[in-house]
Amino acid sequence: MEDTNSSSEKGFLLLGFSDQPWLERLLFVIILHFYILNLLGNAAIILVSCLDPRLHTPMYFFLSNLSCVDICFTTSVAPQLLVTMNRRDKTVSYAGCMAQLYVAMGLGSSECILLAVMAYDRYAAVCRPLHYTAIMHPKLCASLASTAWLSGLVTSLIQCSLTLQLPLCGHRKLDHIFCEVPVLITLACVDTTFNEAELFVASVIFLIVPVSLILVSYGFITQAVLRIKSATGRRKAFGTCSSHLVVVVVFYGTIIFMYLQPARSGSKNQGKFVSLFYTIVTPLLNPIIYTLRNKDVKGALRTMVTGRRWGQDGYGHSCNLR
Repeated sequence: MEDTNSSSEKGFLLLGFSDQPWLERLLFVIILHFYILNLLGNAAIILVSCLDPRLHTPMYFFLSNLSCVDICFTTSVAPQLLVTMNRRDKTVSYAGCMAQLYVAMGLGSSECILLAVMAYDRYAAVCRPLHYTAIMHPKLCASLASTAWLSGLVTSLIQCSLTLQLPLCGHRKLDHIFCEVPVLITLACVDTTFNEAELFVASVIFLIVPVSLILVSYGFITQAVLRIKSATGRRKAFGTCSSHLVVVVVFYGTIIFMYLQPARSGSKNQGKFVSLFYTIVTPLLNPIIYTLRNKDVKGALRTMVTGRRWGQDGYGHSCNLR
């Protein structure tokens, strides 16, 4: 008990890449630039989606929620990571580590559900265009978005609270880049079979089920696209689909690798790079893939910057699947 209290008082040592100073300096610059671009890109999406009436549609409503999740998710990890990388003392307070644990877990889970919701929205837009407005009515959109946020909150409270009950027996060294459930489980000096089983079940619910629904949705979308007579239309639709699937594969693939393997297995450095992908890289890919390539968003941004009326420069039409 004294050792556990000692960990609570002293906090944790986040080792990160401290054994490779040259890599740490390089990653500091990369992460800083990625974080700034992430803030700017996702903030721009939220801003234009709120201010431009033409973007007040279910698609951009969900994209705004995704951008908000991405900003908060990256912010829960990147600033602390940059601070610890830039100093010799890698200590993080116990309270700070626990706050990061809850927030990152909740937001990551919410994003998993939100991406599945967005896939359903695209399915309805492409496969049921005549009934799209009736299907994706405002109340349903608000309910789906709320479900994504609340489900992340609930799973974070359950999973993180169970993890915090494990006695750490004075171990303070976290050989990782931030406080994360699989890493904290490895510090426990008791049998963690139940915690690992519970983490596995939660991972199946929040990872395997959503990605399965996304793949099914894209299966129906692909069938609809193949029925398009125009070769140009098919190429454009497949280009959009493939871009979206890149984000899905990178995000879900890296998290599945981290959460669906035994807690004490795998290369430590490999796990650190995997975590960097879904906390730093993927949130930056989302605005690029989902909207900044979209002519509707480009038109709205140009309107905000130049004050020109949308449509005068040829951006008044959509290149989305819808």
